[in-house]
Amino acid sequence: MIELPVIDGIVEQKVKKPNWLRVKLPIGESYKEVRNLVDTHQLHTICESGNCPNMGECWGEGTATFMILGNICTRSCGFCAVATGKPDPVDWDEPQRVAEAIHLMKVKHAVVTSVDRDEIVDGGSIIWFNTIKAIKSLNPTTTLETLIPDFKAEKENIQRIIEASPEVVSHNIETVERLTKQVRIQAKYWRSMETLRILKEGGMRTKSGIMLGLGESKEEVVQTMQDLNSSGVDVITIGQYLQPSKKHLQVQRFVHPDEFKELREIGYNMGFDYVESGPLVRSSYHSEKHVIAGWGRQKWQEEKTA
Repeated sequence: MIELPVIDGIVEQKVKKPNWLRVKLPIGESYKEVRNLVDTHQLHTICESGNCPNMGECWGEGTATFMILGNICTRSCGFCAVATGKPDPVDWDEPQRVAEAIHLMKVKHAVVTSVDRDEIVDGGSIIWFNTIKAIKSLNPTTTLETLIPDFKAEKENIQRIIEASPEVVSHNIETVERLTKQVRIQAKYWRSMETLRILKEGGMRTKSGIMLGLGESKEEVVQTMQDLNSSGVDVITIGQYLQPSKKHLQVQRFVHPDEFKELREIGYNMGFDYVESGPLVRSSYHSEKHVIAGWGRQKWQEEKTA
């Protein structure tokens, strides 16, 4: 059972969701087409498993974030809606199915993520390598972002991602150092930073994300941003944590859009190449723009001079 955060000795009560977090229901022909392709090819998407608030918008545009290595995770993070338990055996045909689905969808930019597979010696990195290669082979003009686990910061497994060479490699820090043990139970803050550092040293364009509303202070968020910047991260996403179910950690606070704007400004002033910051921002939101070096910073500078 997950313990709810305690503030001043009192368990925090559920706070009312504000108007700025209203999300449109997924509708439209493009959404239906993507849904049919996902079902037909027996694919898993983090859009569904993670209860993403942007699924309607993204799927309506014919894009989705595919989740490989099954839909059962070996870790039990306090924020995540993905099921925890004993995963099914590795499906070695999955890389080709994902590549074929992306081809049928005719997407220009694809995002691939996965559950953690700590029970596998290679952490699932071989399937990751095969998936990236299959996608690039069948879709040579498609740009690719990979949202990877930490692989326990083991260089051999991370090197497989580097060798496969996706355009962007993302690994989410998720929360501040103080809350990591509570939010990402089996993860380690500095191990994730090490994974990102190894990726950057391997020449990757790197990305990470933070959720707000779990009890962190502004100072802790800024410190986390500084740590990510020191680890060589190029792109950072900052969004509002939303409780997937009553079993998960409660929202401590709904952060106002103005605070997200302020963090965006702080991020660009720190030197990040792209800062995506807003209540409904998720790691793969607008990810097609994160591929282009300098684009986000240029738009920010244009806004300042307008």
